[in-house]
Amino acid sequence: MGSFMETIYEKAKKSPQKVVLPEGNDERTVEAAVKAAAMGIANITMIGDPAKMNEIAKKKNLSLDGIELIDLKNLPNLDAYANDFYELRKAKGMTPEEAKKVMSRDVYYGAMMVRKGLADTFVAGAVNTTSDVSRAAIYLIGMKKGIKTLSSFFVMILPDKTYGKDGVLFYSDGGFVIDPDAEQLSDIAVTTGATYRELMQEEPNVAMLSFSTKGSAKHARIDKVTAALALAKQKDPTMNIDGEMQGDAALVPAVGAKKAPGSPVAGRANVLIFPDLDSGNIAYKLTERLAKAEAYGPIYQGTARPCSDLSRGCKASDIMNVMAINVVRLQNMK
Repeated sequence: MGSFMETIYEKAKKSPQKVVLPEGNDERTVEAAVKAAAMGIANITMIGDPAKMNEIAKKKNLSLDGIELIDLKNLPNLDAYANDFYELRKAKGMTPEEAKKVMSRDVYYGAMMVRKGLADTFVAGAVNTTSDVSRAAIYLIGMKKGIKTLSSFFVMILPDKTYGKDGVLFYSDGGFVIDPDAEQLSDIAVTTGATYRELMQEEPNVAMLSFSTKGSAKHARIDKVTAALALAKQKDPTMNIDGEMQGDAALVPAVGAKKAPGSPVAGRANVLIFPDLDSGNIAYKLTERLAKAEAYGPIYQGTARPCSDLSRGCKASDIMNVMAINVVRLQNMK
């Protein structure tokens, strides 16, 4: 584990937050919960079948002491939660019966616990689909003020420490928004810059990436990026953000100085904003394989409180990493 995650774990331990893990019947979730609780990075609640959770723990020789277990078949306050959910969604055609059915599902109940202040964040997706995790987040936690787009970021840790902050770069969006328009792309840029600030405790240098640098080519796809840049600057005039620029102009000082002279970001970007999911997803996977980088994510951003979707192929260590990252983001929000 790179020093980035070691630092995150150390910070998380200083002020553990309340984390709900809705997928308690999953072996990886149980393992992550026990290890995270033992490390002292979070106060954990798991939702599932208590007998099954205990059976998994016993099989893995783990103790569930100190972890709150909620029985999915006997959820506390279910009727009240269902009624609240119905009130939230009735204008969209939700019926009371549907509301109760949805609220009986682990990920929606977990998200409602965050809404009610009984938990600070939820982490799910080892079992649930991305669409369910994202809907639970949007419906029940809601979006940050001024942001309409749920997006995701990856923390990329490169062995070559000359890039970003000691080799740490944030990539967005590599996991969620397929073909953002200018408005959505501006949300992604501003949100990722703010997330960088929360986690790294320093100012972001946000590069809006393209196949063109400062008008070196003409195309509607470039126009989208420049329009997004203008909107992003309106949303956060204090943020160091620039574009459009190619990857080398964003990262290499000599190239940045030549292709984008006078740019406050060129050659020293620590946050890379990709114009679409194709480029973002391809870039993070290539960086991971070819540059031997560590990749942490995708981690949700844009919601009023941090929460996370996992890959269904995740390991217990991935769940722990995401929990720790969310705990640190919460600490910096408070």
